[in-house]
Amino acid sequence: MVNLADSVLAIILAGGRGERLSVLTEQRAKPAVPFAGKYRMIDFTLSNCVNSGIFNVAILTQYQPLSLIEHIGAGTSWDLDRTGSAMRVLQAHLTRNGHDWYKGTADSVYQNLEYIKQQDAELVLIISGDHIYSMDYSKMLKFHQQAQADVTLAVTRFPEAELEQFGIVTIDEAGRVTCFQEKVKEPKSNLVSMGVYLFKKDILQQSLEEDAQIMTSKHDFGEDVIPSIVRKGKVFAYKFVGYWRDVGTIQMYWQVNRDFLEMSPSPLSDADWPIHTKEDGRPPTIVSETAKVIDSLISDGCIIEGWVEHSVLSPGVIVSEGAVVKDSIIMSDTIIGSYSVVDYCILDKEVVVEAGCHVGLGEDFRPNREETQLLDTGITIIGKKARIPPGINIGRNCIICCGVADDDFPSPEIQSGETIHAK
Repeated sequence: MVNLADSVLAIILAGGRGERLSVLTEQRAKPAVPFAGKYRMIDFTLSNCVNSGIFNVAILTQYQPLSLIEHIGAGTSWDLDRTGSAMRVLQAHLTRNGHDWYKGTADSVYQNLEYIKQQDAELVLIISGDHIYSMDYSKMLKFHQQAQADVTLAVTRFPEAELEQFGIVTIDEAGRVTCFQEKVKEPKSNLVSMGVYLFKKDILQQSLEEDAQIMTSKHDFGEDVIPSIVRKGKVFAYKFVGYWRDVGTIQMYWQVNRDFLEMSPSPLSDADWPIHTKEDGRPPTIVSETAKVIDSLISDGCIIEGWVEHSVLSPGVIVSEGAVVKDSIIMSDTIIGSYSVVDYCILDKEVVVEAGCHVGLGEDFRPNREETQLLDTGITIIGKKARIPPGINIGRNCIICCGVADDDFPSPEIQSGETIHAK
């Protein structure tokens, strides 16, 4: 029996900058942002591919690709280096024949059409590398084949209050897409596009070549290519039932991490659908007699001597004696000093919070002055490798940028809404 997944080439869009994630994406692409302790965002998409039997995978990178490339390596953690698999990381590049940096999601695939043409695949699955979900793509492949579709979109239902953030899909009784609206204030349905597109290869090639010639196009799948195909082709919607989130903002990033703490059973504990990641061989976590851990996700290699509550800790985090970490996300190898408090915060990798600090202090929730639209719910963020000197108090909605050092702090009191830059 022929495995339908063998006829598929998966293209993972992983070049996004993710500007709304503030300093978390200052030094890495959005799909490389750590998530739920030991994982990266792209782990979910890669795991969906291999769990669905798809081993021909190309990853398109552009913005700050180093962290992502180091994480993926040869694909060993996802069994993508075995005989019969084909994993490639394709980086945006300048050429004499007109190739430039990617101008949009569709343009990124268009610039790699030659690679796609060379692949022995009848279908091309276009997927985002920064969405959090577990999905069996093989079920979508069967639906696509039975519908004899040119293109199939994965869709899921969302509450009315959140619809204007997404592409909205309207379908008829047969499941055929009749309208695709990208981020509109008055949506015609509650079905949102998940950014999972399955194309016949020739339809994809034709559509991208036509879009490339339109000077007014933004060369984006959601805004340009998909609506154009809907008007003239056989586009069907595959309804996905399950957890799916596009982690587009700091608040959503924090909330989705919390979801993984609170969901029962957790998607991370599904033995039939494992989320694979690059393991770094950390020793077991040590929880001392002075420690207390409540409803938290603790990764390997942590040392807990203080209080951790409703928080997510990545590998190698140290919470010193008397320290309190509450409602926070702490990334790898960060140190929380003795009797410091971290409350409702996100701390990136290798941050040092010295003794006697209070990060996330007070009831003043004024928005961040520099990133008003991005940081207004009370979360304070500390960037990668920043160092907070002893006794510093930092309010709400603050940003401490990557690499900030002791002498970058103008005073021991950082008011809510302020940003501290490295000199």
